[in-house]
Amino acid sequence: MSKFLSAAASSVVALALATSASAQTAPAAAAPAAPAVTHGPALPGVCIFSSQGAVGNSMVGKAVDARLKTIIQQVNAELTAERTGLDNEAKALDAKKATLAQDALEQQAAALQVKANAWQRKGQLRQKEVETTEQKALQRVYQEMDTPIRQVYQAQKCSILFDRESVMLANPAMDITGAVVAALDARIKTLTFDRERLDQGVPGAAALQPTNK
Repeated sequence: MSKFLSAAASSVVALALATSASAQTAPAAAAPAAPAVTHGPALPGVCIFSSQGAVGNSMVGKAVDARLKTIIQQVNAELTAERTGLDNEAKALDAKKATLAQDALEQQAAALQVKANAWQRKGQLRQKEVETTEQKALQRVYQEMDTPIRQVYQAQKCSILFDRESVMLANPAMDITGAVVAALDARIKTLTFDRERLDQGVPGAAALQPTNK
């Protein structure tokens, strides 16, 4: 029975939310400095652009990242509080095992296991909700960025636009990312959104609302 209770308690583990907005990796070892590169002349009509760089450096992208981190903190706080309660129940029940009748102990342990299983399911649901929230917010940012990309493309007289992440080296003079960020910042500065609620079967947040203030 003690082993059973330990299993019930150990099943209550912290939720690890893996999203691009919150994932943190250990700092990598310093790489040797890359040799200096002398670029050839910029090619007329050839442009490069980094969508990831534009999102990361834009005001709306930073606002989305900050909001997602807040949502993740709220989710972790909710789940951690419930985990602590379950841990305390398991410890209390384990302490009573010498005085409780076997059938009563088994019933209470089974009830605790049901709660622990429900907590794990909630953790999985919350992770899906955060991932869905992130996807919808970033989708909106990319939608808002489409017009600035086209505007800068035409203003810079580009004839072709390459993804910078797919190009090994290129003359920075052909990079229009900074200009797109400036145009995007002028268009939208933040998004207002809440966590999606998948357990309700309907979108949990109001529609994403752009804010230019």
